[in-house]
Amino acid sequence: MNLPLGSVYSFSLLLRPIEQELAIPRSALSLVFGLATVGFTVGSVSAAFLYRAASAPVLVLASALAAAGGLVMAATASGLAQLLLGYGIVFGTGGGAAYILLQQGVNMLVKRRQGLVNGYIVSLYPMGAMIATPAFHACNETFGWRATLGGLATVVVVCGVAAALLIRHAGTRLVAPAGNGTTGPEEGPAIMGPTFFKLTTTFFLAASAGLMVLSQAREIVAAYGGAAALAVAATTGLTGAIALARISGGWLVDRFAVPYVMCAAHALALGGGLMMTLLPAPLTAVAGLGMIGLGYGFISGAIAGGIGIYWRPADYGRVAGRSYVAWCLAAISLPVLAGYLFDTTRQYDTAVLIAAAANIAGMALALTLPRRGWRSKS
Repeated sequence: MNLPLGSVYSFSLLLRPIEQELAIPRSALSLVFGLATVGFTVGSVSAAFLYRAASAPVLVLASALAAAGGLVMAATASGLAQLLLGYGIVFGTGGGAAYILLQQGVNMLVKRRQGLVNGYIVSLYPMGAMIATPAFHACNETFGWRATLGGLATVVVVCGVAAALLIRHAGTRLVAPAGNGTTGPEEGPAIMGPTFFKLTTTFFLAASAGLMVLSQAREIVAAYGGAAALAVAATTGLTGAIALARISGGWLVDRFAVPYVMCAAHALALGGGLMMTLLPAPLTAVAGLGMIGLGYGFISGAIAGGIGIYWRPADYGRVAGRSYVAWCLAAISLPVLAGYLFDTTRQYDTAVLIAAAANIAGMALALTLPRRGWRSKS
């Protein structure tokens, strides 16, 4: 289910054809991507309130159908408003709900190596983008962007049905049986306490830079002088690298303290931003974007695994859903600002410098996180 939903990270492939057909400026289209993350966050936070509304298979299927309906609405759009509603709100909300429902179900089933399994779950989004990027490019060239979104809607429905059937086969639960002792205020930090805010702010600072790269990678490479083929290849490779980094980030927090993993990830992203600033060229732009993306990927895996370290499995979906508020804020901050700066200057230099500053702040904040969680104390 997460693979086709991860195509949101290939949104940069839709920028130019939509811009040309509908005459919508880059900054406004960046807002479509930003609103999709708002919808994702609303769906993620709301999912925890749906656990008892219906069975897990029914909830996941309903979420998938909603996401597909939003894509169909976007595919038939005649202007910005319909794109914002279809792709941004409906597709984003359905995808966010499905994501948290599935993540909660997995964490209720798996009792060991939570960092690794959660790193794998979050890696499926960039894996999906890695598949979607060349497919979007080919479909755009042959059939147009409307057919691309329509085809994606069909894939979301098929995968939603498959996910619902597999969930039913696994007997997945979304809530813990009463009286099993898996929840309690003494078993972890407060859900909205200092640890939560430090963790999510560190995530926000990395995601600001990472989502700018993911949402506009093709156009950033082009702005640094890269050819179209290099830009598409870089976008495809970047999503694959982020997928591996997310798995690795989750694996690392099973073995090393969360603050150390997050600080190192920010340092890697900072190196990429400095490379692009000091050595501006097509190849160094690709390498720098790769380092920024890898840093974001490590952070994403680390926060997914870190939630499993700091909080109990029964609370995972609630904490994870709220943590994506930071992801949402990141998506509507630097990516949108980068689009505005590009419209103004036709360059991404200033946006890259802002991303580097965010990474420096993230390094400092990461080191204030606790080194141990409930798992290491039990």
